[in-house]
Amino acid sequence: MIRIAAVGDVHVDKDVEGRYRPALEQLPDQADALLIAGDLTRHGTVDEAKCFANEFGGLAVPVVTVLGNHDHQSDRQDDVTDVLTDAGIIVLEGTATVLELNGHRLGVAGTKGFGGGFAGACASNFGEREMKDFVGTTERYATALLDALRSVQCDALVALTHYSPVPDTLAGEPLEIYAFLGCYQLGQAIDDAPTALALHGHAHHGSERGRTPGGVPVRNVAHPVIKQAYNVYQLLSGTVDTKHEELVNV
Repeated sequence: MIRIAAVGDVHVDKDVEGRYRPALEQLPDQADALLIAGDLTRHGTVDEAKCFANEFGGLAVPVVTVLGNHDHQSDRQDDVTDVLTDAGIIVLEGTATVLELNGHRLGVAGTKGFGGGFAGACASNFGEREMKDFVGTTERYATALLDALRSVQCDALVALTHYSPVPDTLAGEPLEIYAFLGCYQLGQAIDDAPTALALHGHAHHGSERGRTPGGVPVRNVAHPVIKQAYNVYQLLSGTVDTKHEELVNV
């Protein structure tokens, strides 16, 4: 069994430092790794990244994250990544990592992702150059995720994104903004690999649970949705034990 703690959209700044740390110190008793689904900061500044690193770095379990749209706001995403990496946090963008946990190999492939919408209400790669560029960006992120998912050999494979791969977990958000919260291409990438679980954030008013068209469990772990420092999900033999998900109140 592999236990994965997950959260997203923590938006750390100086006034948030110390809020999560007491719960994070309990992680070794609760989970084997912590995955964070983007929006680590409020405005993507280096100072905020340092605050995040102080809060989420130096833990007794591996920490893996992707960036979110807020982490790109100041156009300092490369510097933000450097700060996190220096703190021992693994940052994924179209890449994957394999963690050795209790004799099992957990593969995590991640990307920020992008918007574009879902079947029946999505942008298409047609028309003006601006629209082609928008959809092209979506497709590049999804292709990178698929390549990353297929690149690892592991006992259990998790997809980690900021944007949602399915509309299910957006329920509660205005329909008008679904296209800016996720895209079907991410879901296709997840279904085209032996993915056991998909985690995302971004949809603060969405719902926690969903599935890809191919049946992969999807969980929206945005902090405003789960309303706690993290949830814990159990992976058994490459699949999620959905009947016995641990929801840790901390």
